[in-house]
Amino acid sequence: MDPHATGGNEHHAFWADAVADDVLARDPDEPIVIKGGVSPSGVAHLGNFNEIMRGHFVAAVLRERGHGVRQVFTSDDRDPLRKVPRKLANTDGEIVGLGEVDAGALGRNLGKPYTDIPDPFGEADSYAAHFANLLQTDAERLGVPVEMISNTALYEEGTFDPVVRTVLSDVDRAREVLSQYQAKVDDEYVPFNPICSACGKVTETVTAIDLEAETVEYVCTDMEAGESTIEGCGHEGTASFREGKLPWRFEWPGQWDVLGVDFEPFGKDHAEGSWPSGVDIARNVLDVEPPVPMVYEWFTLNGEALSSSAGNIVTVPEILELLEPEVLRYFFALEPKKARDLNLERLDQLVDRFDRFERAYFGAVDDEELTRFAERAYPFVVEEVREDRVRLPFTFAAVLGMVEDEAFREQLARDEGHFDADTPEWAIEDALERVERARTWAERMDNEYNYRLQTELPEVSFDPAIEAALDDLAAYVAEGHDGEAIQSRMYETAREHDIEVSMFFEAGYRLFFDETQGPRLGEFLGELEREFVVDRLRREA
Repeated sequence: MDPHATGGNEHHAFWADAVADDVLARDPDEPIVIKGGVSPSGVAHLGNFNEIMRGHFVAAVLRERGHGVRQVFTSDDRDPLRKVPRKLANTDGEIVGLGEVDAGALGRNLGKPYTDIPDPFGEADSYAAHFANLLQTDAERLGVPVEMISNTALYEEGTFDPVVRTVLSDVDRAREVLSQYQAKVDDEYVPFNPICSACGKVTETVTAIDLEAETVEYVCTDMEAGESTIEGCGHEGTASFREGKLPWRFEWPGQWDVLGVDFEPFGKDHAEGSWPSGVDIARNVLDVEPPVPMVYEWFTLNGEALSSSAGNIVTVPEILELLEPEVLRYFFALEPKKARDLNLERLDQLVDRFDRFERAYFGAVDDEELTRFAERAYPFVVEEVREDRVRLPFTFAAVLGMVEDEAFREQLARDEGHFDADTPEWAIEDALERVERARTWAERMDNEYNYRLQTELPEVSFDPAIEAALDDLAAYVAEGHDGEAIQSRMYETAREHDIEVSMFFEAGYRLFFDETQGPRLGEFLGELEREFVVDRLRREA
């Protein structure tokens, strides 16, 4: 099956419906199994959620259609640690440097499975468990019911035994199939990696196979890890099928077999390598059908590829300090085959698009295509559909974030017409929750909204010309002009009073922020309660 083809000829407003059709066309047993997977090699970041969220929407559609679904996410935690990551995430999802943890716990254990490496934070059973706990917690934050599965557990419990036996019972066949995709396959290659009983490292040199005893004999040899080499200890020993692992290209189709996987999304990096070999191995070595695939585009962060080593990552807890969960779910609900950028500096644009998407669901947007998409996808994006919900524009919420007093925030929102006498109290509370996120965004980005309105009149003094200009501006504001008009008027007022424009704006910033600079002042004043602005310009309150 072509991994790029998900959906028949029928047009679907929501891509997850097309995928669900493909899955159901195979008449799968229930529960239908949807899988994703990750290697616990570094920080559990937002990029790891591509597969979880893509799978989640397909699972949700299938459940809506009345089918039982099991969404699983495998941690490839029997893989060896090949290099020490530069950054880690603590239990709260905060990114930390190696200087803040027991980095030696990692450095001393290169070549060992992640499940055999101590948690550098000293809390979980292993480094692998720490990583899996982060993903599980993040999934819960986004309301995704996903079942985490440890590869190590699948081996130790014997779940992989039949797959390992099948692969090793005809090594020539396994070599023949894999050699079409991997150049290093030779006559000595055996697709099984024992764990050395002497040093605990994963090794790649198998010298004999005993199918009846379900064991292999091995020599602990060196492992190439990028540009470095992890030295083996030279020990010669025997390992059972449960004391090692299959190489990735066999392990992935092995997961499809033992878990009964019906659908798996994956990044485009797998589409031309691991996927074709996985399909071949599944059909011609394991004698199973591969799942329905879906290739998704990786998203970029701030215009650059996500990279733990380069530090260009963001974790789920970090992004949820800036966005509501439903906005993040909306981001993942968009067409997965289209490349997108998550620009943290312009999160206001993403939130604006979500707000428009939400309005389209309620028929308030004149865009037929968007409305079709919203009508289908919106109920899967929000926890509850509530027509009385109010969304404050994100930049306006950032303006309110300059105000400490919560009652004043609500009053400003009322003055701008966002709340009225009929707005339910729950809707007001929910709407104002966006203010703290927008405020945090302003602080993190240190943008034009990262200022604090002074609720009390600062101690200021101005020369008579500036005082007269402020009084004239107060009279203009009192007439009811909007922020853009106030901004233009400030320039005119400065010229009329023969004062430098910069000095006039500085006076305004001192009055409202007790700073010498700030946001576009006139537009900001247009967002505030008129009486408050007039009194402050007159230095009366």
